[in-house]
Amino acid sequence: MADAVAQRDGCALVTGASRGIGAAIARGLAQDGWPIGVNYRSDRDGAEAVVAEIERDGGRAVALAADVADPDAPERLFGALESQFGGPVLVLVNNAGINRDDLLATLGDEEWSAVLDTDLTAAFRLTRRALKRMLRERAGRIVNISSIVGLRANGGQANYAAAKAGLIALTKTAAVEVARRGVTVNAVAPGLIDTEMVSGLSKDLVAAVPARRAGTPQEVAACVRFLASDEASYVTGAVLTVDGGLAA
Repeated sequence: MADAVAQRDGCALVTGASRGIGAAIARGLAQDGWPIGVNYRSDRDGAEAVVAEIERDGGRAVALAADVADPDAPERLFGALESQFGGPVLVLVNNAGINRDDLLATLGDEEWSAVLDTDLTAAFRLTRRALKRMLRERAGRIVNISSIVGLRANGGQANYAAAKAGLIALTKTAAVEVARRGVTVNAVAPGLIDTEMVSGLSKDLVAAVPARRAGTPQEVAACVRFLASDEASYVTGAVLTVDGGLAA
């Protein structure tokens, strides 16, 4: 996939990329020629396996440990990547996320704050840091991994839904602020995807999907690759659902 942005000697950062959707995105962007920062919080082995796979296929990648909920994480991550690859981060994929599900009546403050801090506030801080250089370069792609839960109700996930809906609002607002500077900001909203986070789901949930199956991380990654490409230069502020028709 041709990408004029990649020719600016930049690199890409994918948060939460040691497994699942994040790992598939990191591998896909590497196939498009991007040097990749594979961020992880605790799964060092998984992140290093993703890096090894990328390097085996001729790409460049580095595993970067950081809890994105830490306010100091953006500066550490961007500084490490800029030093490692000698260029700015021109693609940022805010993928890291956690869930702490419970009914609203019994949902605790800690469970609320933990999800908002990781799934929304971290994306804000990372986006703010990315824009400092992207705006100067007049080039950049930011893709936020939201969820269809941010578009439609799902009982027991008030914190997760609030974070993912907020991420969509952040995406749209940032997009209109930076559109004239060659930077796009978009969101991908996966539905039921076959990852560890949704493992063990009942057949009834799968049956509720019009496509009658769960999606794959690679199908989500394909959408991110498009949004990160030069072909998507006129696509900004969009929310692309990858859900087999669940939110239709």
